[in-house]
Amino acid sequence: MSSTTAIRTLQTGHVGLNVTDLARSIDFYRAVLGLQVTHEGTDPDRRFALLGRDGRLVVTLWQQSTGGFATANPGLHHLSFEVESLDEVRATERLLRDLGAGFAYDGVVPHNEGSASGGIFFTDPDGIRLEVYTRTGVDATEAAAPTTGAPTCGFF
Repeated sequence: MSSTTAIRTLQTGHVGLNVTDLARSIDFYRAVLGLQVTHEGTDPDRRFALLGRDGRLVVTLWQQSTGGFATANPGLHHLSFEVESLDEVRATERLLRDLGAGFAYDGVVPHNEGSASGGIFFTDPDGIRLEVYTRTGVDATEAAAPTTGAPTCGFF
């Protein structure tokens, strides 16, 4: 196997999520992330929505699941969104509290002890684990890192 790849540039594209209630999930992702529905499939047997922002597709929602997010199974661990400032993280936290979202930790926490990056860890209506974080501005006055010896985002 060659150690070089044909891919010269790479960034994450959109993320597709299976959901149990499309309308509820659309409302959640629009409110929390400011996404807009760019297309919606309304066939009762194939309901889906494409959500984007600033002309870019971010999340696709597929109503084809039952139950809740199974953290014990292989697959998606969590979905993370970076924002520019700690103020944006805090504003998102307030909004999520108003929506009644579940949090893994209380408030903003650093990614590691002594790290300037950190954020909030919460779940969507189907229990999918999410993170909103910033690269800088988080310090020990916010809170201690809830895990030691590993990144906070790895064990929630």
